[in-house]
Amino acid sequence: MSFSKKDRKLQSKSGIIFPTSTFTEPLAMAIAGALKEEFGNTPSALKTIAQLTRSNERAVRNWFEGKNSPSAENLVILMRNSDLILRTVLALADRQDLVVAVGLAGLRRQLMDAVAAIDGLPMDASDHGSDDVDDAGT
Repeated sequence: MSFSKKDRKLQSKSGIIFPTSTFTEPLAMAIAGALKEEFGNTPSALKTIAQLTRSNERAVRNWFEGKNSPSAENLVILMRNSDLILRTVLALADRQDLVVAVGLAGLRRQLMDAVAAIDGLPMDASDHGSDDVDDAGT
């Protein structure tokens, strides 16, 4: 049986180059790096992100591998829950002024948490520390 002239060609014309999978979007790679740094690259991190965004675990795995970017809706959810992802998106948007503001807000929260932890110490532990300082001065 011979092929007719109307049959599909199995080979592409010479000179036509198909896109390769080596090209990845800067957003996908940046989000992948931020996700790995923030949540780690473990199966539990994938499950956590999948539950957080109500996405399929396979889709989340593609985000971690930099193959795909999250949808706008999922990206907003991730930015809401991670300052690192928020700073990454702002840096990609060339908004360095806002990156600094987000960093300061994060430092403020950490400082408030530290003060709350200090205030939560038992009074006996804080009294011993102040007695040592008073005794050293006299």
